[in-house]
Amino acid sequence: MSHDLIITNGTVVDGTGAPRRAADIAIDGDRITAVGDVDQAGAGRIIDATDRIVTPGFVDLHSHLDAQVGWDPLMSSSCWHGVTSVLMGNCGMTFAPLKQGEAPILAHMMESVEDIPASAILEGLDWNWETYGQYLDVVDAMPKGINAGGLVGDVAVRTYVAGDAACERDFEATPEQLAAMAALVEEAIEAGAIGYSISRSLTHRVPDGRHVPGTWSNPDEFMAIAEPLGRLGRGILECAPRYNEEDGSTSRVDDEMAWIAELSRRTGRPFTFNLMQMKSLGDHYRRVLELSAQANANGSQLRPQTTPRSIGVLFSLAANTLLDSLPAYAPLLDMDLAGRLAALRDPEIRAALISEGASQPADLYERMFVMEPAAGARYEYGDGDSVAAIGRARGVSPIETYIDVLDQSDGRAVVNWPVLNEDFDAIGELLQSEVTVMGLADAGAHATQIMDASQATFFLAHWVRDKGAITLEDGVRRVSGDTAGLIGFKDRGTLTPGSFADLNIIDIDALWLPLPEIVHDFPGDSPRFVQKATGIDHTIVNGEPFMESGEHTGALAGRLLRSTD
Repeated sequence: MSHDLIITNGTVVDGTGAPRRAADIAIDGDRITAVGDVDQAGAGRIIDATDRIVTPGFVDLHSHLDAQVGWDPLMSSSCWHGVTSVLMGNCGMTFAPLKQGEAPILAHMMESVEDIPASAILEGLDWNWETYGQYLDVVDAMPKGINAGGLVGDVAVRTYVAGDAACERDFEATPEQLAAMAALVEEAIEAGAIGYSISRSLTHRVPDGRHVPGTWSNPDEFMAIAEPLGRLGRGILECAPRYNEEDGSTSRVDDEMAWIAELSRRTGRPFTFNLMQMKSLGDHYRRVLELSAQANANGSQLRPQTTPRSIGVLFSLAANTLLDSLPAYAPLLDMDLAGRLAALRDPEIRAALISEGASQPADLYERMFVMEPAAGARYEYGDGDSVAAIGRARGVSPIETYIDVLDQSDGRAVVNWPVLNEDFDAIGELLQSEVTVMGLADAGAHATQIMDASQATFFLAHWVRDKGAITLEDGVRRVSGDTAGLIGFKDRGTLTPGSFADLNIIDIDALWLPLPEIVHDFPGDSPRFVQKATGIDHTIVNGEPFMESGEHTGALAGRLLRSTD
């Protein structure tokens, strides 16, 4: 028989962890119909994958694309990194359920927590829904280049039922309010929500500085609200935990892990939650791994969610810089990139900035690392890579070094300030754990602060290819079959006959990350970081070629993925 599309001569790494093998793949409609020796006669299209690996499309289980899906059908930057399915609604932050007229409340909460401009959110969505199921229907009708599913968020649920009072530290939901919240979660799950998400992180605050709803809640409330997941036997749980006390350095890991484990046991549902190395908490991540393994041996299904590199705040001359607080820089704040670069090259302005910068904290530049265009994006650094160290080697001050780097790169250099997962040895431990799952790419979030949507590309290039710490087969499984299986994306994440035809064709030796760059493509021309990749030759979504060498083909074959599918 003839096939719509055949990928031939490639090395198939199928997402199950099975050994790689030489095989052809046949695609008909939106499904894989054969893996092995395939007759090419009459094929609609043949893609030659000689010297390439063929993988499943990558499944990103931690995104915040809930708003961006409304105006960016490619869901960039995910689209450039082999991602074919994403999960939205993490960390309790969603746009439904929604009371009429309260869109600004949820939009400004999202801006405060996830650094997505509220003005863009409000302009970019129609807000013509109330329940979470209705929100899913709206997303279903949107054109999409990749697949997307969503979690219903505790923050929105509490806001819908209790209003502003839910933000108060001493708020306790009444039995009637808990019943109403549980009913909203049940409606969402029955409509196809992939699960229920919660925020407990002390960094998550509403615009007036209070913590988001749920931060201080008695965990018994989560037991009541999540009850429908256990009764229906559907959905996952997700959380941004509260591992530390308010002083930032006192651990409360055991207390937090106790209710997480109990909620998973009580509902019988998988529970994934954020886990990174934090300097302020020492080796708390080891305790989390230990307690997760113990809980799983006693009936829980815990999968701490981690990431393969540091999470860092980025500084670009086109957005936020290390000079922003200096009086001499104030006139530059309203300039575009070209204007700022020209000003930095003005001897008088340059001298004033260097003089004023001498009063900045001495250790500031010791924790800032330069990424220059020619070398691409680097996330593991040595002692000589900081701005301060480069300055010492050149015999000039750190701020003069920073200005010189911006000048010499025509303003394209980026400085990275790692704030989480700073220790790559700790990252290695997290990745080697049997309980962790790959996540925390945060696609769509932290528009001008962080760019981690390139996670899969870095993981395969750094830990699999360059370090050899993880096999190719297991590395591919971790960003495809493992993540898809955890969140219940059926028939996705593996290259097996009958699976949906979401695939990548990759030149593993050519995988490379250029620097993140600022673009102005959000509603209202709001800025954000994007990051592309080289080495991903083809991405196919539901049988349709979607991206070719980083360029969109025009196809928009993505779908809404529901727990009911």
